[in-house]
Amino acid sequence: MSSYRRILVALFAAGVATFALLYSTQAVLPELSAEFGVSAGASTLTLSLSTVGLGVTLLVAGPLSEAFGRTRLIHASLTLSGLVALACAVAPGWHTLLALRLLEGITLAGLPAVATAYLREELDAAVQARAVGLYVGGTAMGGMAGRLVSAIVTDATNWRWGLAATAALGLLCALVVRLALPPSRRFVPVPARPRQLAGLIRRAASDPRLLALYAIGCCAMGAFIATFNTLAFRLTAPPYGLSLTAVGLTFLVYPVGALGSAVSGRLADRFGRQVVLLVGCVVTGAGIALTLAGPLVILVAGLAVLTAGFFTVHGVASGWVPARAHAAGVASGPAASLYLVGYYAGSSLFGNAAAGAWSAGGWAAVVGLALALVLMCAAAALRLRPLPTPPQLTKPLAAVPSAAKVPAASGGPVPVAAERDRAASEAAGAAGDVAVQLGERRNPRSGRYVAAAARQ
Repeated sequence: MSSYRRILVALFAAGVATFALLYSTQAVLPELSAEFGVSAGASTLTLSLSTVGLGVTLLVAGPLSEAFGRTRLIHASLTLSGLVALACAVAPGWHTLLALRLLEGITLAGLPAVATAYLREELDAAVQARAVGLYVGGTAMGGMAGRLVSAIVTDATNWRWGLAATAALGLLCALVVRLALPPSRRFVPVPARPRQLAGLIRRAASDPRLLALYAIGCCAMGAFIATFNTLAFRLTAPPYGLSLTAVGLTFLVYPVGALGSAVSGRLADRFGRQVVLLVGCVVTGAGIALTLAGPLVILVAGLAVLTAGFFTVHGVASGWVPARAHAAGVASGPAASLYLVGYYAGSSLFGNAAAGAWSAGGWAAVVGLALALVLMCAAAALRLRPLPTPPQLTKPLAAVPSAAKVPAASGGPVPVAAERDRAASEAAGAAGDVAVQLGERRNPRSGRYVAAAARQ
């Protein structure tokens, strides 16, 4: 239990650091546009280049983590990205700032490349969805903190101090992770041969259900970032005319996203991942539509609904990727990396596209783009519909006993997780394309463990 709590604290802090640093410039885009004399679309390059660098590096970071380990990559990523963020605050010119923001994305790739794979390896299957939800909640809080801190400090001083304050937050979180994160116990390295690493990526890109999950990450993030990238331009212009601090306060809706991601894991365990994904898409679309309203209070309510829906979708999809990869015989690291490549590709492509939509057609054009992406996300979720239960799984799973009844060769009990993994592998192999996960769940009244078959 102590290790479990330390893992949750460390991954939450790591999520805060990563997304605070990644999105630290979003709330100050109008300030950067005025400072360097660039257009609204050009100012979004400080975000797009970071996400491009992050996405490309994920293609390497995920497979490399299979050889060099998860925790080592996490620590290096958080420390280096905090130092690069400090350098961004003192960038002498526009092109230097853009180059540093690209480097920021490259250094940030280490954590998202391995976070869900680390949780799948280190935690029991019964708590993985909940832990992933809390990690994604940390990313939501980080997104809020980075935008809020930079906006408030920029309003009081200037954008350089705003970025420096966010960098300090990132380095503080890196220290928390260094002290709290336990070393990997179940990680098994593979040889770092380029051909073998390329093979891992190829297999992670060949499973149709994984491809659908990658598309969900791309479209959901595209809709979310399209809305928030243009938000500051809308709210600082008439009829609102808000200050950067006031615009930054709108990001206080992010705790709703943290709550949504945390709850989504429990709901997915109860109702199935696909159902929760589709509900998340509906909620996201409803929130986007509400932002068309003129009154500021309704607009902010729409942002809150959008945030809750988006983080529900992202929390379920990102947690489903390593589970599906494990069932399909694909390495978790490359699969998680490819999901995030799609995720950040959506951020880069549609973040810039939203700036063009804003210039061409105002907020209505931005909303139209975002809603179209939500519809594509829902279409991809429908491709993940559960398949009929194979005949082999219609009988009671009496073959998966509790730890107390499984004798080991040494005379001690075999861990339940090991027996469950063996049974899951046999069932997945018999079912072919069906992703099946077997486990034992504790009855809260009797305290006894009962074998259960989870959804795809």
